[in-house]
Amino acid sequence: MAGVRSTAPRRAAFAALVTLLFLACVFFILSATTITTSAPGSPASHLAAVRRHAEDHAAVLAAYAAHARRLSSDSASQTESFLSTSSRLSALSSRLTLSTVALLEKEARGHVKRARALAAGAKEAFDTQSKILKLSDTVFAVGQQLLRARREGQLNSRIAAVSTPKSLHCLAMRLMESLLAANASTAAVDEPPPPPPELTDPSLYHYAIFSDNILAVSVVVASAARAASEPSRHVFHVVTAPMYLPAFRVWFARSPPPLGAHVQLVTVTDFPFINASSSPVLRQVEDGNRDVTLRELDYLRFYLPEMFPVLQRVVLLEDDVVVQRDLAELWRLDLGGKANAALHTCFGGFRRYGKYLNFSHPAVQGRFEPRACAWSYGVNVFDLLAWRRDQCTEQFNQLMEMNENGTVWDAASILPAGLMTFYGNTRPLDKSWHVMGLGYNPHIRPEDIRGAAVVHFNGNLKPWLDVAFNQYKQLWTKYVDTDMEFLTLCNFGL
Repeated sequence: MAGVRSTAPRRAAFAALVTLLFLACVFFILSATTITTSAPGSPASHLAAVRRHAEDHAAVLAAYAAHARRLSSDSASQTESFLSTSSRLSALSSRLTLSTVALLEKEARGHVKRARALAAGAKEAFDTQSKILKLSDTVFAVGQQLLRARREGQLNSRIAAVSTPKSLHCLAMRLMESLLAANASTAAVDEPPPPPPELTDPSLYHYAIFSDNILAVSVVVASAARAASEPSRHVFHVVTAPMYLPAFRVWFARSPPPLGAHVQLVTVTDFPFINASSSPVLRQVEDGNRDVTLRELDYLRFYLPEMFPVLQRVVLLEDDVVVQRDLAELWRLDLGGKANAALHTCFGGFRRYGKYLNFSHPAVQGRFEPRACAWSYGVNVFDLLAWRRDQCTEQFNQLMEMNENGTVWDAASILPAGLMTFYGNTRPLDKSWHVMGLGYNPHIRPEDIRGAAVVHFNGNLKPWLDVAFNQYKQLWTKYVDTDMEFLTLCNFGL
């Protein structure tokens, strides 16, 4: 742990904090030196605005002080500075009264102006329609970037920049920078010890998560561990892209899974038998299939039995879920001989196979029923014994071969491949296990959310984005390790 926390990143963090402190103090000093005698129009509102502003800065500085206390002893002077400045700002707030506002007209006017600007920003941040419009603009802009990249033949080099929000990309880069800065002392992170026996113990509760989103994965792990009655029996297998593996290792070295839960971090390179000769996915990636390349990590889920040959049952969790109840019961659930259990999502004529598959294709006609009920990823229980028995991986490989040109289903979507692979082989999950829609539906019943074992932020309004619904966001943010200093440096609005 001490090896990863290098001196250089700590000094950089302190420099940033001290700079923010200095700017805040200069602002207050300059404001206090400009005093006139004319009374403002609304003294009470001016007073409230000034008091709130001072109290907010006092709270921020107190938080900085708490952060500094957690660092090494050489930060004592910064701690004392943060505390004293916070106390002075709190005292300033307590001295403000209606009788003194008249002497602070110019300062009050400035605060009112800033308050109005903050109110306008708050309206945009909290108004659902504004968020949706803002998201629409973002989606349009990203779409234009993708179109330009395709025309220029530069898609592969720009995938990370286009598809990864800036804060998430920043977090991964900061974590990897801290690893590089630690030099030789990071050997424990670069060369992890042999895997503990829990990782291959089929009597434990095993999860699989395929993601390159470090923050999202940490929330899934933390929420599931804290909801479990026996956290040390829960094992999380995180499969990520090779370029993000060092950053994942640094995160979980600094912030281990809580309550004794276990995490294994791997990439496709840890499974040499999954290669271009055995997997149509990797072959199509090598051949430049852009849609498959964008979803390569997601398609690896179809090789779960090969990745974990000794396991008998695995629960697949998406990285945009929060676990609210112990999931151990899923390992005792009777699947009736099926390979998969998932939440069925059809209603009326909606969310049926006809929406996802090209029924004019010969490979689809007569093999699938267009009105068959679709299901959703998010929480899936896979019986790997039944999977192997029914040769589901082989079926998936055949489907991928048939869809090499994208005529059977849209290869940018992972769900159709699952619907076809596990057709007639999926048991419905009770809806209380998996409540969906927190990423697009602002009207989910609170009692449904409270009773859900897992809530799923499927949709575009992800909880780590500014556009997330505020009524749901706290369900996710309460599991974020806010002690991780890189979150502040990367402008996460948590």
